[in-house]
Amino acid sequence: MVERENDLVRKLLEENETFRTMKAKHAALEDELQQLETKPYLTPQDELEIKRIKKRKLMCKDEMQKILVTHRARG
Repeated sequence: MVERENDLVRKLLEENETFRTMKAKHAALEDELQQLETKPYLTPQDELEIKRIKKRKLMCKDEMQKILVTHRARG
Protein backbone atom coordinates (compact mmCIF):
# COMPACT_ATOMS: atom_id res chain seq x y z
CA MET A 1 0.00 0.00 0.00
CA VAL A 2 2.78 2.44 0.92
CA GLU A 3 4.60 1.55 -2.28
CA ARG A 4 1.51 2.39 -4.37
CA GLU A 5 1.25 5.72 -2.56
CA ASN A 6 4.92 6.48 -3.25
CA ASP A 7 4.44 5.53 -6.91
CA LEU A 8 1.46 7.90 -7.15
CA VAL A 9 3.45 10.74 -5.58
CA ARG A 10 6.32 10.16 -8.02
CA LYS A 11 3.88 10.10 -10.94
CA LEU A 12 2.23 13.33 -9.80
CA LEU A 13 5.60 15.04 -9.34
CA GLU A 14 6.39 14.19 -12.96
CA GLU A 15 3.00 14.94 -14.51
CA ASN A 16 1.09 17.43 -12.36
CA GLU A 17 2.39 21.01 -12.29
CA THR A 18 0.20 22.05 -9.35
CA PHE A 19 1.33 19.10 -7.24
CA ARG A 20 4.97 19.78 -8.11
CA THR A 21 4.59 23.48 -7.25
CA MET A 22 2.91 22.73 -3.91
CA LYS A 23 5.61 20.19 -3.04
CA ALA A 24 8.36 22.71 -3.83
CA LYS A 25 6.64 25.45 -1.82
CA HIS A 26 6.16 23.07 1.11
CA ALA A 27 9.86 22.17 1.06
CA ALA A 28 10.93 25.83 0.84
CA LEU A 29 8.66 26.74 3.75
CA GLU A 30 10.10 23.86 5.79
CA ASP A 31 13.61 25.21 5.18
CA GLU A 32 12.48 28.69 6.20
CA LEU A 33 10.84 27.31 9.33
CA GLN A 34 13.93 25.36 10.34
CA GLN A 35 16.11 28.43 9.95
CA LEU A 36 13.84 30.44 12.22
CA GLU A 37 13.55 27.67 14.81
CA THR A 38 17.33 27.37 15.17
CA LYS A 39 17.64 30.93 16.44
CA PRO A 40 18.70 31.05 20.08
CA TYR A 41 16.08 33.71 20.78
CA LEU A 42 12.79 34.28 19.01
CA THR A 43 11.31 37.75 18.88
CA PRO A 44 7.54 38.16 18.91
CA GLN A 45 7.85 38.89 15.18
CA ASP A 46 9.73 35.60 14.68
CA GLU A 47 7.03 33.70 16.54
CA LEU A 48 4.35 35.30 14.39
CA GLU A 49 6.30 34.42 11.25
CA ILE A 50 6.59 30.80 12.42
CA LYS A 51 2.82 30.62 12.77
CA ARG A 52 2.36 32.09 9.29
CA ILE A 53 4.82 29.64 7.76
CA LYS A 54 3.12 26.69 9.45
CA LYS A 55 -0.26 27.79 8.10
CA ARG A 56 1.14 28.16 4.58
CA LYS A 57 2.80 24.75 4.83
CA LEU A 58 -0.50 23.23 5.89
CA MET A 59 -2.29 24.86 2.96
CA CYS A 60 0.26 23.33 0.57
CA LYS A 61 -0.10 19.94 2.22
CA ASP A 62 -3.90 20.15 2.02
CA GLU A 63 -3.73 20.99 -1.68
CA MET A 64 -1.38 18.06 -2.34
CA GLN A 65 -3.72 15.78 -0.40
CA LYS A 66 -6.70 16.88 -2.52
CA ILE A 67 -4.77 16.05 -5.67
CA LEU A 68 -3.77 12.65 -4.25
CA VAL A 69 -7.36 11.83 -3.32
CA THR A 70 -8.58 12.78 -6.79
CA HIS A 71 -5.97 10.61 -8.49
CA ARG A 72 -6.53 7.68 -6.12
CA ALA A 73 -10.22 7.72 -7.04
CA ARG A 74 -9.33 7.52 -10.74
CA GLY A 75 -6.85 4.68 -10.31
